[in-house]
Amino acid sequence: MSDRNAYEQKLRAKLDELQAEVDKLKARARGAAADARMEHEEDVERLEARRDEMRRKLEELRHASDDAWDDIRAGAERAWSSLSESIEKARSRFK
Repeated sequence: MSDRNAYEQKLRAKLDELQAEVDKLKARARGAAADARMEHEEDVERLEARRDEMRRKLEELRHASDDAWDDIRAGAERAWSSLSESIEKARSRFK
């Protein structure tokens, strides 16, 4: 398996893990008091938007030429870093 394919599979696995985390946060939001629920739902919406951005980056990676792949991979790494930070912030607010 090429490094490129392995990297794409790694990102897909991370996205699957992220979806599970978003689902957990959604469930917590539904169980929260009304005032907290709105805040939690906004957090979830932001996470879903970042998740969708990460999916787009993954698709760009899949279709990128060999010459462009390294640049797109760098963008995907930045997007994943931002997404990871958002997840951690949401987790801390949901506790």
